[in-house]
Amino acid sequence: MGKSIAINAGSSTLKFKLFEMPSEKLISSGAIDRIGLSNSDVEIKYGDGEKFQKTMDVNNHEEAIKLVLDKLLSLSIIENYDEITGVGHRVVAGGEYFTDSVIIDDDVLSKLEELSELAPLHEPANILGIKAFKKVLPDVISVAVFDTSFHTSMPEENYMYALPYKYYTEHKARKYGAHGTSYRYVSGRAAAMMGKPLEDLKLVIMHLGAGASICAVDHGKSLDTSMGFTPLTGIMMATRSGDVDPSLLAYIMEKEGITDINEMINILNKQSGLVGVSEVSADMRDLEAVKADNHQAELARNMYMNRIVKYVGQYVAEMNGVDGIVFTAGVGENDIGIREEIAEKLSYFGVKVDSEKNHIRAVERDISADDAKIKTLLIPTNEELMIVKDIERLK
Repeated sequence: MGKSIAINAGSSTLKFKLFEMPSEKLISSGAIDRIGLSNSDVEIKYGDGEKFQKTMDVNNHEEAIKLVLDKLLSLSIIENYDEITGVGHRVVAGGEYFTDSVIIDDDVLSKLEELSELAPLHEPANILGIKAFKKVLPDVISVAVFDTSFHTSMPEENYMYALPYKYYTEHKARKYGAHGTSYRYVSGRAAAMMGKPLEDLKLVIMHLGAGASICAVDHGKSLDTSMGFTPLTGIMMATRSGDVDPSLLAYIMEKEGITDINEMINILNKQSGLVGVSEVSADMRDLEAVKADNHQAELARNMYMNRIVKYVGQYVAEMNGVDGIVFTAGVGENDIGIREEIAEKLSYFGVKVDSEKNHIRAVERDISADDAKIKTLLIPTNEELMIVKDIERLK
């Protein structure tokens, strides 16, 4: 019996969960924010509601990982490093190289560095986390688990763009999607809750977090998904625009005197979405609190739901029907009003939630009304559990 740790490294963050395996018991979890900046926030949860918190300077990911490992020892969460028998890393982009999770070796690492341009906001940080852990725990198996691999089952007509075909053959310009690890976990739980084999079900899953996407899961496989070549496109998100007419970008750049396309892409990634429209906040809770007196906050919220409903309807049509829809991730798990309003907008094909069942946050539950034709499920995602399961599978 050993312990596996799931790592999610961002550009200035490091999140982890430590599980006892194969029992899948969560032992500890934590996060370090503001890595490379002053006053990094460190939080580690363990035991029976115990918590370590400290604000300190953490200069890089290697320091962050050493800090986590040292605290696992000093807090008696583990007795020695030998207890850690596997490290799993969330990696955003696997491109066409990786259709499944994989044990990390030099060849894999080289390919990940090559793929960095597909997810420039995420992949370099993922690689930093991998290298830092390899340095601190060189003999422990490391596994890369890809956000994109679940979507490699998409048919060609869904992942290709209507561009000159040579852009695909020469530059791999295509839809890759994201949040695949979440979709794998949630679709499996949905099948268990519905008491049917996943291979018999047609599901639309809404991963509604700060980064948000929707996926059509047809008989256990990704048929289509809203994110594209990068995680920028698709539905409206907290700070990302989602779908935008490319010609509009040239128009705005000319009007605003923007000469660097990277500046425009940064605006689409970090200054758009909920925060861009509302000019209030990227957090749906803040918009809900002021929407009655703030038109832009109400507009942002309505636009968010509008985009979701359009994609859900599209995917129901693609699959020629649906057995269930699922809400997951931060907004999906916690925003009672968003779930109810989206369900109302989808009532035309049999979606209906029970208000009393729906009045709950982040608890796995069937929230369908008794007379609903389509199941509506609330399933908190658990990407970290999928990551450590993949470590066990590949050992």
